[in-house]
Amino acid sequence: MQDQPKAKPFRSSSFFKDGLSSRAPVEGTAANTQTGPAASTPVTNASASQVAAAYPDDVDKFPFPITQEILDRGQQRFEIFCSVCHGLTGNADGMIVRRGFRKPPSYHEQRLREAPVGHFFDVVTNGWGAMPSYASQVPVQDRWAIIAYIRALQLSQAGAQQATESIGDRK
Repeated sequence: MQDQPKAKPFRSSSFFKDGLSSRAPVEGTAANTQTGPAASTPVTNASASQVAAAYPDDVDKFPFPITQEILDRGQQRFEIFCSVCHGLTGNADGMIVRRGFRKPPSYHEQRLREAPVGHFFDVVTNGWGAMPSYASQVPVQDRWAIIAYIRALQLSQAGAQQATESIGDRK
């Protein structure tokens, strides 16, 4: 099993007439970093480490203007990747939690409402606590779209959260 026949990139091969083991990509093939609603932004084609360096944990603004298209994409990606743990409203009541797995923090906690967007980008990119890194599953542009949607969730729930807290204070 140690000596299995396989083609290694950039090595010669007698299998193909041109002597190369690597094949050219099919015409029109786009790198996966070239997708997303705002693929023309400079952040899109950067590696995760370049983005992390450019947008550290304390960054508190988005690298592009937030549009309805980006929010819609963020909602779609959030529902796919995040809602299973964080719930559809960000209250940390997703299906995984209901099945007994560790509960993530609610996006509506004061510390996360005040957290800079760079914090969320870092968490999605590198993981945090029980949450793994999503860098390989979620392209950079989609990470930013998800974070924009998280901010929208926080804003949409802020009034309800404050009302609940004030009711709790009266008891």
